[in-house]
Amino acid sequence: MIFGVLAYLGWGMFPAFFPLLLPAGPFEILAHRILWTAVLMMIIISFTSGWKELKSADRGTWLRIILSSLFIAGNWLIYVIAVNSGQVTEAALGYFINPLLSVVLGIVFFKEQLRKLQISAVVIAAAGVLVLTFLGDKPPYLAITLAFTFGIYGALKKQVKMSAASSLCAETLVLLPIAVIYLIGLEASGHSTFFNNGSGHMALLICSGLVTAVPLLMFALAAKAIPLSTVGMLQYLTPTMQMLWALFVVNESVEPMRWFGFVFIWIAVTIYITDSLLKK
Repeated sequence: MIFGVLAYLGWGMFPAFFPLLLPAGPFEILAHRILWTAVLMMIIISFTSGWKELKSADRGTWLRIILSSLFIAGNWLIYVIAVNSGQVTEAALGYFINPLLSVVLGIVFFKEQLRKLQISAVVIAAAGVLVLTFLGDKPPYLAITLAFTFGIYGALKKQVKMSAASSLCAETLVLLPIAVIYLIGLEASGHSTFFNNGSGHMALLICSGLVTAVPLLMFALAAKAIPLSTVGMLQYLTPTMQMLWALFVVNESVEPMRWFGFVFIWIAVTIYITDSLLKK
């Protein structure tokens, strides 16, 4: 269970890390995350049977890996945009919604049956999103996109029969050529921050690979060792920490009507957790 707690605590501290990468822009940060995560994962799977897994993967598996890599890259990009533009509460909302969206995706992709409490949770969450969309100052585009991209990513990953390390390595290898070409072009145009903002900035961008990979690998270890219902409970650590960071550290303001929408989401989350505990 300790790996699960550490994974979600790590994700919960992302709002503190990514602003440290400024003045790098979102696309430069994304490219460095891909590059250095790929480097780290290639080293890791060199000490396991990971390369054999990649070589033996069939065309269908690689197609799913390509699709999942696109969705996780989109998720990483939107998250950095949200955090580095002062919208941490929006990011937190996305990860409160995500488990409920995953329930819906389970119906669509895997023909899973919903229990009564799950149906109630999804309906109330949908009502909360509608409140935020039509009564707030602006629709929660970032939150919905974060929930959707990570939900689809999870659904695709469920169909990839590979170890966590090998699949993460495969995803970043798919994205690596694009990331490298982008970084070379950025450097050639004189807009790269990697070599122009000191060794500390360079080290932080390199560490973005470690920050990306370690929570994912710890989560994979936890998912194998503890019940899925426990994993389901732990996942709310991340958005809760992000919400607290937004309100009490960076002092983001939330208009009253958005609080009303958040209440719907939190009621839905409570129902979802209750259902999971009852099932257990």
